[in-house]
Amino acid sequence: MRRYGKHTDEDDIRSRPNRKGNRPRTHTRPKHEDAAEGLVLTVDRGRLTCLVEDRVVMAMKARELGRKAAIVGDRVALVGDLTGKKDTLARIVRIEERSSVLRRTADDDDPYERVVVANADQLAIVTALADPEPRPRLIDRCLVAAFDGGLTPLLVMTKSDLAPPDELLELYGALDIPYVVTSREGLENGAAADLVREHLDGKITAFVGHSGVGKTTLVNTLVPEDRRRVTGHVNAVTGRGRHTTTSALALPLSSANGGWVVDTPGVRSFGLAHIDPSRVINAFPDLVPGTEGCPRACSHDEPDCALDTWVADGHADPARLYSLRRLLSTRERKEGD
Repeated sequence: MRRYGKHTDEDDIRSRPNRKGNRPRTHTRPKHEDAAEGLVLTVDRGRLTCLVEDRVVMAMKARELGRKAAIVGDRVALVGDLTGKKDTLARIVRIEERSSVLRRTADDDDPYERVVVANADQLAIVTALADPEPRPRLIDRCLVAAFDGGLTPLLVMTKSDLAPPDELLELYGALDIPYVVTSREGLENGAAADLVREHLDGKITAFVGHSGVGKTTLVNTLVPEDRRRVTGHVNAVTGRGRHTTTSALALPLSSANGGWVVDTPGVRSFGLAHIDPSRVINAFPDLVPGTEGCPRACSHDEPDCALDTWVADGHADPARLYSLRRLLSTRERKEGD
């Protein structure tokens, strides 16, 4: 049944009053063109510590960002109170496009992806040569995550006074990964920090490693102005240390060209459920041309892979192909193997 006649006008139509007396909501969001640029230093329970020019500002994520979360290393746009004074809070209204992302999952069957650091230039993989023993499978997994996320890896071997680095260097020699060997004495007298700092100048470097390898101790030496909590002790039974870093933290590096060090929580596992194996091959530019003859969706570790012929014809070092396949197969292997 028609409520109105054939010839109605606006005065005939009843409208529901706005009981709150405010303006109707709109889907048009402000562009925040006057927002200030900032860098996320750390995240703690919904509060983000950001650096805006030379001020440390506390902020929270704006509602319009939805589920999109800002992480350490993100370049963001902020509005609101940017004074950095106590009990003030700004809003993050935009997260800029990321140049790189370090991600991991709890294990290889976990579909939930954890984004650890954004916009880092390189990944420093810290491993002890003894006490606790090196875990090559974990190193392999960190390398895969670095190659997949667009980060350049750096291998940092600690506690060389307890064991020589020769075996690890031989294992990763074909990958041409830059490396640094440090000792406990070097950490005490500052020589180790100087060696590592040469690779960090002007770059954003994320440090990763399992507990007890001396990662946070090294970071504390590199950035003495902002030391983390006292490092934990290695468990004599399990060979693993207590977690001394509970959240990622970006710290400014004092060097000629500046730079940042990002200390991340110690990891006991590094899942690769999110990794696309087709992106790992890009870290081996000498092998990429050989994949042109590969069958579609080739895993590069099967009988019809064209890389075998490419290497046999002398186009690349066989050790490089072996290293690639070892990294690609790391998802099928346990980290303790």
